[in-house]
Amino acid sequence: MEEQGPHRVVALALPAVVAFDLSIAAQIFGHRDERSRYSFSVCSSEPGPLPTSTGFDIDVVHGLDALADARTVVVPGFHPLDAPDDASLGALRGAAARGARIASVCVGAFAVAEAGLLDGRAATTHWEYAADFRARFPRVRLNPDVLYVDEGQVLTSAGISAGIDLCLHLVRQDHGERVAADVARRMVVATHRTGGQTQYAARPMPADGGLGPTREWAIAEMARPLTVRHLARHAGLPVRTFARQFHDEVDASPMRWLTAQRVREAARLLEATSLGVDEVAERCGFGSAATLRVHFARELGATPSTYRRRHRYRGE
Repeated sequence: MEEQGPHRVVALALPAVVAFDLSIAAQIFGHRDERSRYSFSVCSSEPGPLPTSTGFDIDVVHGLDALADARTVVVPGFHPLDAPDDASLGALRGAAARGARIASVCVGAFAVAEAGLLDGRAATTHWEYAADFRARFPRVRLNPDVLYVDEGQVLTSAGISAGIDLCLHLVRQDHGERVAADVARRMVVATHRTGGQTQYAARPMPADGGLGPTREWAIAEMARPLTVRHLARHAGLPVRTFARQFHDEVDASPMRWLTAQRVREAARLLEATSLGVDEVAERCGFGSAATLRVHFARELGATPSTYRRRHRYRGE
């Protein structure tokens, strides 16, 4: 989809929209600091006063025709979770058919699934509504244990604040690690959270306070050929106990998590420095440019050189 000027993001607000979900997209894409990168607006099937789920109305100026030139459509959550009106569903399908990126926040996934855009795809939503979602949309591969799912054109996020993680992921896709980190810093949130939403669903914290110090150590030492045994030794735990606790905390194996951190650091170095790909690979612990390329393609869908051309920072 070709576009001149800022990337156009439109939120489709359904009655009664979850105000927090909507404000996530507004704060990230509609903030004054992002005007050179994004334009942001809100639409609904009937412009005018629109109820929210939290006791106040918002005034929506735009109708569904605003989706006609949207490059990204964000669907915030809404309550109750009845099927949206046919016009809104048709507009969602039309935007997807034109190639727009569709992203849902929390239970907004119910609307995207109702439009048929998640059939055969993996998705997530708020863990509390997982059983209802599975019953209504059996053709969707639901994973309620992650913060967000990226299926390419269609993306979904988990409960409430996970919408921040997803929207920062979209910024990272569009403009790279540095810009996403700047947005996260402005919002005073983590640029990237590890783990899934199950860690917030009535799960007790580990008795020792968690493995955060070991994760910080691993990031600082990522240039070394670290193994699970190295990490377990740092944490003072048997390997099997460490691996189990690590997975419980971040919803990923230690080495899968470490590989993701290495890719993120490689992306940062490619954006901010003129280091060659071989040196970037060495500094991030991949050992060789060939290994870096394999993991970079798997995580980011691009070669290191292509990523650098797209996102190289050349100063303000």
